[in-house]
Amino acid sequence: MERSLRLRKDYDVRTTRSGGKSYPDGPLVAKIRPNALDPVQNRYTAVASKKVGKAHERNRCKRLVREALRHLHPRITPGHDVVIVIRGGVTELTGYEVARVALERIFTRARLLAPAPPPVEPAPAADPPSDPAPVGETA
Repeated sequence: MERSLRLRKDYDVRTTRSGGKSYPDGPLVAKIRPNALDPVQNRYTAVASKKVGKAHERNRCKRLVREALRHLHPRITPGHDVVIVIRGGVTELTGYEVARVALERIFTRARLLAPAPPPVEPAPAADPPSDPAPVGETA
């Protein structure tokens, strides 16, 4: 995730955690609060306490959440600070897909997620023109 999209100041994280609306889903809880940034943009952070596990487990969970946010970011309505609190360890947050599905449900419930664009089907390849006479033969 881009550095400009990170919620980095302790004051901003604390105000979002204390004053944001809470949306729990499985191993994740999102605290979402409107911001007044110009230009309008979202800022995200992932927080994992020591209850989640040792440092390498907490870091893995945070990386999974940040990667899922990176893919969902273009579909999320801008203008919010989002703190994702990880409350389940690596046993509950087993992979990227679990994080993405939980975040999609959270942002849908918060009415911030735009519908996914329909999949684009590739155009069928044109058939190459058929050669009337094989190479090397004369008529």
